[in-house]
Amino acid sequence: MVIVIAVFLYFTLLFAISRWTSRRATNATFYRADRRSPWYMVAFGMVGASISGVTFVSVPGMVLHTQMTYLQMCMGFILGYVVVAFVLLPLYYRLNLTSIYGYLAQRLGRRSYKTGASFFLLSKMMGAAVRFYVVCIILQRFVFEPVGVPFAITVIGMVLLIWLYTRHGGIKTLVWTDSLQTLCLFTALLLIIYKVTRDMGLTMGEAVAMIKDNALSQVFVMDDWLSKQYFWKQFLSGVFIVLVMTGVDQDMMQKNLTCKTLRGAQKDMCTYGVAFLPANLLFLSLGVLLTMWYQQQGMPVPAMGDDLLPNYIEHISSNNNCQLSIVNYQLTELLFVLGIVAASFSSADSALTSLTTIYCVDIKERASDEPLRKRVHLAMCGLFVLFILLFKAVNSTSLIDAVYIIASYTYGPLLGLFAYGLLTHKEVNDRWVPYIAIASPLLCYVIDWGVSQLTGYRFGYELLMLNALFTFVGLTASRYFRP
Repeated sequence: MVIVIAVFLYFTLLFAISRWTSRRATNATFYRADRRSPWYMVAFGMVGASISGVTFVSVPGMVLHTQMTYLQMCMGFILGYVVVAFVLLPLYYRLNLTSIYGYLAQRLGRRSYKTGASFFLLSKMMGAAVRFYVVCIILQRFVFEPVGVPFAITVIGMVLLIWLYTRHGGIKTLVWTDSLQTLCLFTALLLIIYKVTRDMGLTMGEAVAMIKDNALSQVFVMDDWLSKQYFWKQFLSGVFIVLVMTGVDQDMMQKNLTCKTLRGAQKDMCTYGVAFLPANLLFLSLGVLLTMWYQQQGMPVPAMGDDLLPNYIEHISSNNNCQLSIVNYQLTELLFVLGIVAASFSSADSALTSLTTIYCVDIKERASDEPLRKRVHLAMCGLFVLFILLFKAVNSTSLIDAVYIIASYTYGPLLGLFAYGLLTHKEVNDRWVPYIAIASPLLCYVIDWGVSQLTGYRFGYELLMLNALFTFVGLTASRYFRP
């Protein structure tokens, strides 16, 4: 009951912000926040929006199988954000774009434009469904399942809440609600770390020393280039993931394009890009602490990394023999649920807003049609529910890996299209672009399968770069195809 009341109060605050920011809202407000967002508010909110509920659940558990090597990728993220800030942002601001895929229309042609927008719709719907799946599973496990609410009803209810507070203000509302959600996320994370440390009878200084000395705290892999955790594979993958999942992703760029000036947008992006490294260090440190807590309690460490934090919360919330009081059980569980809710909603709400933007602005090309925008926003929420339920039925891998595997196949053509436009001055045979964009991920899948059968090696996140390369080569070759 305490959790339900707290979540209710949390959403009441979100709706209050929504009401304040949506006064006299227009389509320009929904899509671009009238280009009046303070850069520091965008930066702070983007930290939470970039993290999502997937990070909250999956990253602590990554230490079980890959230690802290994920930080190598986070280092690549920083360079990726710098490239986006000083290469792509000036381009988008100069062209005064609402949708970043408008660049493809001007540079490569109408079919290239529609192909980029369509791949984004597919990519973002799938990726956002994976992320939001986390919050629905957690709420189902800790709140709704005990009272007999079916999972489908949980999903519908959560998506309905997003629709209610984003349907008028759109991106302007999200700039402010994301800041609230980022604050809640990191408050919950820090307090959970503090509680785990207290459970183990350690001071914060002792906890830091034990994390540093633990074998799970290994960051760098420099001596095995065949490993998926090899430094340069991880680092370069991090750079390209940011280029794709931020630089050519309408969801992430739409908030940055609401800043008053290009200079402000660049400051905002570099700020949250650097903040991503210490933020993930906190999540990984929590994972190391939790493994030590399991060992101290004489309990088996969960085989699935995604269960590491939820199982801890569930155990201390149900074990009356713990030294913590009942109030502390509920407080820890509450912090966990609020952290998940804040992380997941800050990414899901912006995803739905960007999906609505792309469909109205790029697919239908009716940016000023407000009734259409309202219908599309509701329809996207319905599709979102279906994708979440579908993912629950077929998912069999770590959630964060699932997000990046999906991105490797669906974002690769987007990266290839933008790379070709930026790095060459050549035209393309626009007619063939949709076929090239479909063929590239299919070819990547066949190569990945064939190499794994012959050598046992499986491509990791570098699959994204290979996919983009095939698209780039195909676009180059298209100039010689018959019209």
